[in-house]
Amino acid sequence: MKYQFITVEGNIGAGKTTLSNLLAKELNARLVLEEFADNPFLPKFYENPQQYAFPLELFFMAERFKQQKEMSHTKDMFHSVTVSDYLFTKCLLFAKVNLPEEEFRLYQKLFDIIQQQVIFPDILIYLHAPVSKLQANIRKRQRSYEQNIPDEYLFSIQETYTSYIKQHNIKTIFIDASNADFQGNEKHMKVVLDALEKDYDTGQHYFTLP
Repeated sequence: MKYQFITVEGNIGAGKTTLSNLLAKELNARLVLEEFADNPFLPKFYENPQQYAFPLELFFMAERFKQQKEMSHTKDMFHSVTVSDYLFTKCLLFAKVNLPEEEFRLYQKLFDIIQQQVIFPDILIYLHAPVSKLQANIRKRQRSYEQNIPDEYLFSIQETYTSYIKQHNIKTIFIDASNADFQGNEKHMKVVLDALEKDYDTGQHYFTLP
């Protein structure tokens, strides 16, 4: 495997965790999954975003940083590859959407300090799906607090992700996940595995699924 640290990213409901699990199994990789369920502010945020956005984002950043530090300080003798279902920069991208300007500036100062100690992935796999597909996936996984997420919110997250990827010229496998079924369609999984066998320049490299 050319890449020792692979990160899968995408909007809410894009299929990040599913693909990460499958990749870890295929590549015999260490799997690092975001522990979002431990965030006590998440259900409260969806009920009252203005009140709970800042503690939500602070909690996420602290937990992600703790997890990233543990990953970098703990060598895994049995796995040479690591697969993660989130990019640490996700903290800043969601904060940009969720926080008012003054709170975001404060948050960004904290983020800039912490980010210097975080390992960046060798390659990013970004799953891009239309909002209708995201909403269908969200309904399917039946997390009660997610069931009323507005389309406008998902559009905002989508635009923030794609803008970041284009501006920062990250080495990215950009997959059109409109019809993605990585668990049920072997051809879809093969596209990803074949893509990981190639060398890339920085920037986006686009793939569609059969």
